[in-house]
Amino acid sequence: MPVKKGDKVKVEYEGKLDDGTVFDSSEKHNKPLEFEAGSGKVIKGFDEAVIGMEKGQEKEIKIPAEEAYGQPNPQLIKKFPRDKLPKEPEPKPGMMLAVGTPDGQQLPAMIKEVNENEVTIDLNHPLAGKNLNFKVKVVEIN
Repeated sequence: MPVKKGDKVKVEYEGKLDDGTVFDSSEKHNKPLEFEAGSGKVIKGFDEAVIGMEKGQEKEIKIPAEEAYGQPNPQLIKKFPRDKLPKEPEPKPGMMLAVGTPDGQQLPAMIKEVNENEVTIDLNHPLAGKNLNFKVKVVEIN
């Protein structure tokens, strides 16, 4: 029976960027990814790709940035006074931070630039603007 919308599925996967860098995998998490097909709980292109797959079937999929995390939004690049950040560890470009939102969520943010007065932080998803390539295998359908 092929996967249909509403089915609970378990998939093994490996995600790579166009340059071959592995950014995530079920092996890294030591378990298959479990989700409801068609529910929007995973990125759109991934969700759509498993619909119609059979148990044991493997597939390679390429998800353009627009169907993954979208293009970077310049409005999500913010400047903060340096004294609003903790002194330790010393902020450096490329460093990842967790930024709290008013509703209590934690968002990943990357420091883009640091000078003596302010720090530029990018609140875009780290994979925004990137095409994602997945090798997917359906291991269970319920």
